[in-house]
Amino acid sequence: MSNYSIGIDIGGTNTDLGLVREDGTVVGRERLATQEFTIVDKYLDAMVAAIRQLMTDYHVEHIQGIGIGAPNSNFYEGCIEAGTANLPIKERIPLKEMMEKRFNVPVVVDNDANASAYGELVYGGARGMRHSITITLGTGIGSGIVVDGKLVHGHTGNAGELGHSIIVPNGRPCSCGRSGCIETYASARGICQNYVEAAEEMGAPLSDEQRKSLTCQQVGMAAAQGDPIACKAYDTTAYYLGMALANAVNFSAPQAIFLMGGPTRAGEALMRPLRRYFNENLLFLYKDKVSLELSKLNDNNAAILGAAALCYLQS
Repeated sequence: MSNYSIGIDIGGTNTDLGLVREDGTVVGRERLATQEFTIVDKYLDAMVAAIRQLMTDYHVEHIQGIGIGAPNSNFYEGCIEAGTANLPIKERIPLKEMMEKRFNVPVVVDNDANASAYGELVYGGARGMRHSITITLGTGIGSGIVVDGKLVHGHTGNAGELGHSIIVPNGRPCSCGRSGCIETYASARGICQNYVEAAEEMGAPLSDEQRKSLTCQQVGMAAAQGDPIACKAYDTTAYYLGMALANAVNFSAPQAIFLMGGPTRAGEALMRPLRRYFNENLLFLYKDKVSLELSKLNDNNAAILGAAALCYLQS
């Protein structure tokens, strides 16, 4: 008989729930519109109803646990902290406590980047590895670090914010309040800015309207097709990201670094220069000992698998 767990990915727009078999198959999914909920109890009731519906639909009587990937979460407290920017509920949400009361199974709450890292470890390309780093590229840059088969949480529970490592002193302003973080150069927003600057350097500046409508997806598609401005933008992205990842290797010595998220869909337009800059900046101790790879998790299921994998932290 198969074992099942529940993976929940809480985002500012949607909350995705999945019933996951132990082999990593997402057998069923439900979706809630996060923005519709402003009261904690109603939000939890909706999640509980969705989980029970999944269990009924697929004739599952028992689940092993529930893993929840959420923004601004506190791993040690099992909650989403008060005042989370993209959620309509501004009070503290004690997810672990409330879910364990309803289902009487272990519940683990962690941020989405840590969930992604553990998903890669349990279901993806890091299976069998004891040491890895997973980088999520999107609106921002998230990271999860695995050492000796365990996620690194640190004293405060939110260790591993590699996206907010300063790579350019006094560089671009970052949403964290500092300047020059790698997030400002290699996130989706950073890539768009790289494109704008590349266009100016190459004598083809964008109009205000073009700047406003520009998306990272457009830049990635153009780079994949060999557009010189987009390729230059991705080369800039790879330069800074490669340097940041080489620095990250120094403190955890991973066997591999996995990248996931929208910007990685540019494929070799990103990965080719990234591998070059990464290896150029890598300390000699780690030469030829750290691989740089794209995530082996399916994009459509990565967040749910990552959340479900958190259940194994209780093992």
